[in-house]
Amino acid sequence: MRNNLELSIFKIVGSPLCVASGDGQKVYDRLAAALKEGWSVMLSFHNIATLTSAFLNAAIGQLYGQFNENQIRSLLKVQDIQPDDLALLKRVVETAKQYFKDPQKFDQAVRETLGGDSDDA
Repeated sequence: MRNNLELSIFKIVGSPLCVASGDGQKVYDRLAAALKEGWSVMLSFHNIATLTSAFLNAAIGQLYGQFNENQIRSLLKVQDIQPDDLALLKRVVETAKQYFKDPQKFDQAVRETLGGDSDDA
């Protein structure tokens, strides 16, 4: 039988404002530890008023660098998320999946898009 865990972003961050990547890192640390142990996690967005992509990249996006998509899909669920925030989360996840497929290629494409391919930016 799989262990279940409910994590409240509000309780982890201590605020309804989830904007800083440092706060997202706190959520990531808890999620990654649980997923590593094979726990099924329900991540609650209850009482969250403001959510940014920087926060979501740190909290959830970087999971795709450590776990495969099937693991994340089977072990991580979200609840109490507003429709606009869910759309943002989906964009963050798609970007993370693309990035972690080939980080060097992704970084090169970003450099080219920004108008240079040197590392001295």
